[in-house]
Amino acid sequence: MKFRDLLIMSINNLRRRKLRTVLTVLGVVIGTASIVVMVSLGIGLNELTVEQIASYGSLTTIEVYSESRWGFSSSDSKTEPNYVTDDVIKQLKRLPHVKSVSPVLSVNVLMKQGVYQANTTMKGVSEEFLKEIPIGEGTLPSARDKELTMVLGNMLPTQFSNSKTGQGYWDSGKLPDVDLINKPLYVIFDMDAYYSSRYPSEGGNAVKPPKKYMIPTAGLVEGGVDNWNNYSYDVYVEVGLLEEQLRRIFKKNPIPGQPTNKKGKALPYLVYDSAQVFVDDMENVTAVQAEITNLGYQAYSNMEWLEQSKKQSQMVQAVLGGIGAVSLFVAAIGIANTMMMSIYERTKEIGVMKVLGCDMRNIRDMFLLESGFIGFMGGVAGILLSLLVSMVINRFAGGQALTGMAGDLSRIPLWLNLAALGFAIFVGMAAGFLPATRAMKLSPLAAIRNE
Repeated sequence: MKFRDLLIMSINNLRRRKLRTVLTVLGVVIGTASIVVMVSLGIGLNELTVEQIASYGSLTTIEVYSESRWGFSSSDSKTEPNYVTDDVIKQLKRLPHVKSVSPVLSVNVLMKQGVYQANTTMKGVSEEFLKEIPIGEGTLPSARDKELTMVLGNMLPTQFSNSKTGQGYWDSGKLPDVDLINKPLYVIFDMDAYYSSRYPSEGGNAVKPPKKYMIPTAGLVEGGVDNWNNYSYDVYVEVGLLEEQLRRIFKKNPIPGQPTNKKGKALPYLVYDSAQVFVDDMENVTAVQAEITNLGYQAYSNMEWLEQSKKQSQMVQAVLGGIGAVSLFVAAIGIANTMMMSIYERTKEIGVMKVLGCDMRNIRDMFLLESGFIGFMGGVAGILLSLLVSMVINRFAGGQALTGMAGDLSRIPLWLNLAALGFAIFVGMAAGFLPATRAMKLSPLAAIRNE
């Protein structure tokens, strides 16, 4: 018997018992929709977590720093501190899967515009690092520039206060009247001299106020004063130009914040606060981080947080998928019951088919097709129902309520729909396998005599 004939017979048999078929299919619909919706919630929660962590900074970068830089090294005092220097930057660049490495040189500065001023951190970084910064207005600085230019954090205006009254954004709730991109900003680099001139010690010599430098603004970080990210509060410049600026200002004197030798003299090389390592793929971040740790440096990446969050999300997803699978298991029992009842009602028909010489496998395949078709109809309808439920969930209970991130909480990728449909068909045929085998093994004479 051809497959087409078996399919037509199976469909006609289901049509003869419409109510029973509809009720059985309804069980598969509920089971399929339950699985798809539950798994989609787990997928949505996992992706929202990734998006939230990614918004704090790149998932393919590793921050490297040395405890020796801050005097926390537990190693022998006679050994040379393992500072992050240009030689270390070159060493990190040679590691497998590392695309580039940026030094990070931080300097505390005072920024002034009119009566307003702000204490902030100016960070010198490479062009590769600067390209990671989302720019909302203006452009990025470059090593090819002839003068130092700045990228300012989007929340930097909240740090300004009135130098006369001391009132700022956090006191009044109003943003200071500063224009970071269209009006000139003056920067004081020598903070020691600034405070000594403002607050001279008793009996000490008067200290001349340090020079102010007008530094142009190249661009602003994307976002408003309420949109926090890793770049919101700091000032970013090209590291080579910053080094030149600091050497011109301090000449042979130690640069504030830089370590010195035992005689208090400046070191012959520059020590960076940290380094930013850019990895080619997020899958390789953990391995690269382990190699950096083996070199004796501290390393941190957002992947540590992400992996912990992923483990929690996978547990939640497994629980939610298990809940949905229970519904489909109940539906499988309903399919098995329907097929068994169909065999009892069609015993004489099965006997006639056997007496006429019908292949035993055709009888089995006919019942398997019936149960598989029930799974197919229930799977298709269940997918449509799950899409509707997903729309309702995203409309009234999006990701903003759970994670604070805007986005859909329930996400149904194409592979999930296809997997759910295939699983529903498999469950249907698996539930109908025993009844189909029983139908195949019925005695022809006994089946014909059956009333």
